[in-house]
Amino acid sequence: MKVRIKIALTIFLTGLFTALGVVIAIVLAYERFEHESAYYRADAFLKRVVLQHNDLLGMRARFGEDFNDFLANLVLYEPDTQLYLLDTQGTVLSSTGKAQLAPGFKVRIGPVLEAAGDTPMPYVLGDDPEHMDKRVIIAARPLRHASIQPDRPVDGYLYLVSRPRTFGEGRMAALRSTLSQPALLMVLAVVAFATLLATWATATITRPLSRLTQSVGRVTQEGLDDMASTDPDGPGPSLDLPDARSHDEFGQLAGGIDAMLQTLRRQWSTLRRLDHFRREGVSNLSHDLRSPLTATTACLETLDARWSGDATREEDRRLVAVALRNTHNAARLVQSLGDLARLDEPAFKLNAEVLDLGELLDDVVMRFAERARLQGIRLQMAVRPDAAQRPALAAVDIELFERAVANLVDNALKFSGSGSVIQLSADRHTGAHGEVVTVRVSDNGSGIPAQDIPHLFDRFYQSRSSVAPATGEGGKGLGLAIVKRIVDLHGGWLHVSSEPGHGTAVTLELPAGPGLQKTCGT
Repeated sequence: MKVRIKIALTIFLTGLFTALGVVIAIVLAYERFEHESAYYRADAFLKRVVLQHNDLLGMRARFGEDFNDFLANLVLYEPDTQLYLLDTQGTVLSSTGKAQLAPGFKVRIGPVLEAAGDTPMPYVLGDDPEHMDKRVIIAARPLRHASIQPDRPVDGYLYLVSRPRTFGEGRMAALRSTLSQPALLMVLAVVAFATLLATWATATITRPLSRLTQSVGRVTQEGLDDMASTDPDGPGPSLDLPDARSHDEFGQLAGGIDAMLQTLRRQWSTLRRLDHFRREGVSNLSHDLRSPLTATTACLETLDARWSGDATREEDRRLVAVALRNTHNAARLVQSLGDLARLDEPAFKLNAEVLDLGELLDDVVMRFAERARLQGIRLQMAVRPDAAQRPALAAVDIELFERAVANLVDNALKFSGSGSVIQLSADRHTGAHGEVVTVRVSDNGSGIPAQDIPHLFDRFYQSRSSVAPATGEGGKGLGLAIVKRIVDLHGGWLHVSSEPGHGTAVTLELPAGPGLQKTCGT
């Protein structure tokens, strides 16, 4: 979710909850108003009754049970109201209720004292003798026996219970009238206007940020190639950045990003030119050195053949053999440099075909079988019980990928002694990168030190140089670099596991070929 949408949604929800809060506050205020109105009405009613009948306790003593009817007549025109006569402990002496209360029934005296006190109260909640599980609005007035004594203590209380009325049409109409007041409508209008204003301000403020995001996303998707194709000293292509001349934070950020992109464009252009010069120079050098190296090799082979039957030239022949071996090494190195330069060309394209990599590994095993036999090394394919059901199909450039595997096998032969075993395997499985085909070349030779493994595929890095002579492209640190480049061109991954004295395993992972699922029936 975009930042603009998050901010707008936050503001909208804030406005919505604010409006709901205002409505809830009005409803609660209306409920409080109802409680206060009921309390003041009940208190005023009791005040009138006590003024008109100042000896209610004496009347109860004189009239007995008929006193209940007298109390009922007092509240005849007071709906949802019950009147009770209490003693000083809260015991009900007389009532107008229909329910028959147990003798000695009491209500809590605390709310009674609070309602009957001299301190003004908004309203008091107390007990309803007929529904003790509910809290209702109550009012109370202290009663005293008729006497000439001025400070006679309280002898009882006149206790009135005002039960909440049902939410009928009248109260609903009153609530609607309250909610439809102009003040409430004004509050809601202000909330709505503030929400719209905040949304507009958010959209205005975040618009430059959105443009910055789109511009950076364009560079991320298209890369720097299009930017570097223009004059490196020119202003470069437009990226639709916000006005960098603005002095606010977005203008400063836009100016910084624009300066950074222009610097990157110039540096990228310089790097492309230097890389082009490097590749072109290496390619030309490789091409120019092949002819003299070929001629030198031919001359040395001619001398060796000419002196082959002359015993007096045995020492000369030994020197020619050393020169011939080094000439071959130089020729292979020049060939590898040319190949790397060709593989590094941005326009280089693979000639990919889908095939079973197990068959390709069989060809590599046959190619190195004689050399392995002469070194006393067993070179073999690992047994795959499910080979018939799960062919290791992948789209590869056959010539390049065979060379990558051959370089790994050549490297393993160089650093494995007599009696060693080199195994090749190819299978497919679901790994961290999805459906992949895995090619593995493992040996039980000398192994690689842990500090050498991170640099193993760096160009001209020579690992285990003290174990085997620097012969061919592998000994000069180019063989594994070529392997890495070939795997990268195929969109694959390389993994190396090794332990000194226990051998090395190099694993190549490639995306599964398009025919894999169809062939396997998955």
